[in-house]
Amino acid sequence: MTKFWLELKRRKVLRSLAIYAGSAFIILEAATIIFPRWGFPDWTIDLVLYLLILGAFINIVIAWIFDITPEGVQKTKPIAEVQEYEKTKDSKSWKLATYISLVVIVGLIVFNVVPLNRQARGGPIDSILILPFDNFTGDDQLDNMISAMHSLLIGDLGRIQGLRVISPTTSNVYKDADMSIPEIAEELGVRAIMDLDVMCMGDTFCFQTKVINADSKEELLWIADYKEEKGQMLNLYNLITKQIAEEVKIKLSPEEEQRLAESRTVDPEALEAYLKGQYHWEQLNRDSVQKIMAYFQLATELDPRWADPYAGLAQAWGMFSFFELLPKSTTQPMKDKYLKKALELDPNSAKAHYANAGNAVWSEWDWEKGEKEFLKSIELNPNDALTRIYYAHLLMILRRTDEAVQQANIGLKLDPSKPIVLGLYSVVMALMGDYESSIDFAKKAISISPEFRFAQNNLLLPYYLTGDYDNWIQAWVNKVRWSDEAKTSVVNAFNEKGHIAAIEEMFRLHEKYAPEDCYMGHGIKANRYLHLNQDEKALDHIEKNYEMRRTDIAYLRTNMYYYHRLKDNPRYIALLKKMNLPLPED
Repeated sequence: MTKFWLELKRRKVLRSLAIYAGSAFIILEAATIIFPRWGFPDWTIDLVLYLLILGAFINIVIAWIFDITPEGVQKTKPIAEVQEYEKTKDSKSWKLATYISLVVIVGLIVFNVVPLNRQARGGPIDSILILPFDNFTGDDQLDNMISAMHSLLIGDLGRIQGLRVISPTTSNVYKDADMSIPEIAEELGVRAIMDLDVMCMGDTFCFQTKVINADSKEELLWIADYKEEKGQMLNLYNLITKQIAEEVKIKLSPEEEQRLAESRTVDPEALEAYLKGQYHWEQLNRDSVQKIMAYFQLATELDPRWADPYAGLAQAWGMFSFFELLPKSTTQPMKDKYLKKALELDPNSAKAHYANAGNAVWSEWDWEKGEKEFLKSIELNPNDALTRIYYAHLLMILRRTDEAVQQANIGLKLDPSKPIVLGLYSVVMALMGDYESSIDFAKKAISISPEFRFAQNNLLLPYYLTGDYDNWIQAWVNKVRWSDEAKTSVVNAFNEKGHIAAIEEMFRLHEKYAPEDCYMGHGIKANRYLHLNQDEKALDHIEKNYEMRRTDIAYLRTNMYYYHRLKDNPRYIALLKKMNLPLPED
């Protein structure tokens, strides 16, 4: 072996290999960056790697057989034929350069092939923001898919109990923001920032992720490179979630360890369809519901054993009812069907338990089941802002106000820039009787999404009850879909005779024109009749809401305006008993 080693050195094989390795590494890095931008398929990078490995063997053979001399390239003589005067000695600088090159190349290979983990220093990280993924694939058409991947990873990382993970909507606010990492962290109250660069996205995904300490030094806590087949993406997210938990020193419970160890292989095309549906879910509005339904339906057809698309379908059917696109008699059976399927396939699906909780509370009025399902969903994913804020609504319905505010504050902290979160938080404040705060949060939601009618509706009662009738009538104009002529008639009545005259004009127009032209739901009519001091007529419409099982009837006891006006009315108390809601304390 000693003679063989000396012969390798004499024939300069090691020097040649070191030079080749350095060049090969540069070529491979260039291919990894350039090929995805040029649209080359993923296998072309692997082809370059295999050719470079083959070239290494060829390089060794050529270096053994030939040598570069002052007279040109010549066949290397056997050592027995070499005269003493022909023997040359390598300079110390060449030896040193060769050894350093080998060490550097080995280090770079380890750095790029083996995921590099750097241990976090200091105390544990208890909160993190995952910035929107950067698309370095060179294909802008992949932006929507990459956005959905970002949302999916936040959902997966959010399953860790000891880590607060900022939700996707708020995270997206900081895309290309002209703010430093410490500034973003201070604004959101997080201790770490995660940055992820997508390099390729086809049959396989490849990306690099970094976790950065959000203090002023911006210390790099952890970095890793990943390349995985599309169908294994959920398993890869399991791995990333577990690794990040370890690096930021979050101790996982045995249940979390078990869930992260579960295999979640899915059909690649089903994953792509689900990611598209998830993207449109984040844009939730009337126009997006059909697209959500189509993509989630396609995902269930491509992979019938995957639970999450069924949970998505259940929520989509619920949205058809929420936006009044279809009656509950049509949507409820479909929602029940897909919820049952999702929970059969995956009893640990946070999405399915969340959807089941909403169904129990606002469709079945089963408060005990609803709370059980909300708590299960929170156990499985404690970082879902909507689960927290809707659970707060259930707690308000049950008049457990201190717990409700606590849950609402957690939800708001997780996603303070999401209009629906702000709108739902506004409702909690109104139910608490804090009308000024309710107005502030509704206005913030509208500033983010000017056409958000839910938040516009939330302004009406707080403005009215605080005596701000000018803003009340303006909020009504912005919210309703009446004709311009009808709106003008109501505003004129308001300007001439005041808010009571405006309400009377609303009823006159509603009775005169078809409901679709001047629509008022039973809940709105109940409020308006209370404004006119006609309590029995208000109860007529509250009872109709009960018969129709409308969503807002669940708030019968917690709506303090109803409560203070009707708490002594036998019809009101009878409804509370029928719905198993808390009775008046006195």
